[in-house]
Amino acid sequence: MGGVWYAALGDGRSESGLQLHLVSSVNRAERLARLLRVLAAIIAEPGLNPLELAEKAGVSDRTLRRDLAHLRDLGYEVAYTSGYEVQEKLNLEGRGRQRTRGRGDDALLQAVAQAVETAGLWRDPDRVDATLPRRAKPRPSGKAPIVLIPSGDEDADFIYATGFGVENALYIRFSEKDDVLVASPLEIDRARAQSRAATVVEDRDTYVHQTWARLAARMLRERGISDARVSPNLRAVHLEDLRAGGIDAQVDRELYVAGRRHKSAAEAAAIQDAQRAAESAVVEVVRGLSEAEIRDGVLWSNGGPLTSEQLYARAQLLLGKKGYTCPDMIIAGSPECALPHYRGTGPIKANAPVIIDIFPTSRQTHLNGDLTRTVVVGEISDDVKRMHAAVLQALDAGIESIAAGVPGQEPHHAVCQVLVDRGYATTTKGFEGAEGVAKLNHSTGHGVGLEVHEEPALRDAVVDELREGDVVTVEPGLYLLGFGGVRVEDTGMVTQHGFQNFTTLTRSLNPQDYL
Repeated sequence: MGGVWYAALGDGRSESGLQLHLVSSVNRAERLARLLRVLAAIIAEPGLNPLELAEKAGVSDRTLRRDLAHLRDLGYEVAYTSGYEVQEKLNLEGRGRQRTRGRGDDALLQAVAQAVETAGLWRDPDRVDATLPRRAKPRPSGKAPIVLIPSGDEDADFIYATGFGVENALYIRFSEKDDVLVASPLEIDRARAQSRAATVVEDRDTYVHQTWARLAARMLRERGISDARVSPNLRAVHLEDLRAGGIDAQVDRELYVAGRRHKSAAEAAAIQDAQRAAESAVVEVVRGLSEAEIRDGVLWSNGGPLTSEQLYARAQLLLGKKGYTCPDMIIAGSPECALPHYRGTGPIKANAPVIIDIFPTSRQTHLNGDLTRTVVVGEISDDVKRMHAAVLQALDAGIESIAAGVPGQEPHHAVCQVLVDRGYATTTKGFEGAEGVAKLNHSTGHGVGLEVHEEPALRDAVVDELREGDVVTVEPGLYLLGFGGVRVEDTGMVTQHGFQNFTTLTRSLNPQDYL
């Protein structure tokens, strides 16, 4: 008949009075069958750990966590102490009236579970033999505790929450004034000196065995807590360990996003300092370029070809003296600089664009700057001059369109319109432009803070509005394979009425204008 028969769970009727209902959805019967099997497995053998219970019930651990949460929502008192068990106050009628549980209830659950298994009316949607892939529905973040385990010593969410950058640690925020940072013997003294956590404790064994997630699960369970929010930065192995420990851990994609976007006065000042460091490093690179001589179309210095690596070393040394670092900076000559994220390697050609993109991180505040300039040593061709002029006009148009309340796509569209009007192309739909010419093939900008690329984004299809306190880049570029590229980038802060530019360095193509 195309339907499925199922017994209504917790409808308060006796075994003889169970009614059968015909429904059109197989999913509802499958869900019922799984819930019954889980309850029957707990009743048959209380005290199972999560992995054992999943095996007994014939479901994956992920499905088990979801079904246990569902049972609790329905009012069934499924508790985890040293193992899962059904407590004596089990309400077999769900959220309805309470009544004393009898032996018949247990027998009924096991009998029905056996029946639905025999009838083939259940399956685990998370097993590999599932007919169709299913995606878990997002759930509200709520007020569940926050669990953070850093992905490295530059984990931005961990630093934002604790004020402390570290490779190995655990942070749990139970409530606004109730948080704890667990550190290793190696880092405990620094944690006490630098972190903002109310409680800082040491745990040698967890550090030695690297069982931070298991410790988190135990700490939560000791407070009777079974759910938690985690950062998108959390490694998958930690997420699995949390869930295997009986914690319904959910990734909160919005965790700290709003707070990190809105820069305080101190954060804005620190980013300005980082931007000044970037300017100094760009000038140092340009100085190295300007000191070189031209031999057979290649720049030479100190008896040999001038390379990207030599200029990188100069810039990194200067940044280090100022308390910054930028291991992935770009110093790319032509024609390879037509690849926007090409880092640069080997000798640098004269009479062609060199893109210098430096985004230093403060070793103290962990905040970043971001700056790009393009220069040419030798003769500047008319093609490069036209590309550069178009990029500068697009940069100004993008900056002029920025203000609080403006959708993130608007500055990008303004940039694209200028470039297309000047005879160039983009990869943005509706602003494609001509064929076979230099084009913009990336977004106009991004947020800057504890990460050099963070929210908000200035790109096509972003309708999220810019907010006062956002720090963003504006970085139009034009690139032509086999020829080279031109990119110019400023960084500044969104205000109620516009854009406060943190960048003061010249945008010239001529190296002498920087010195």
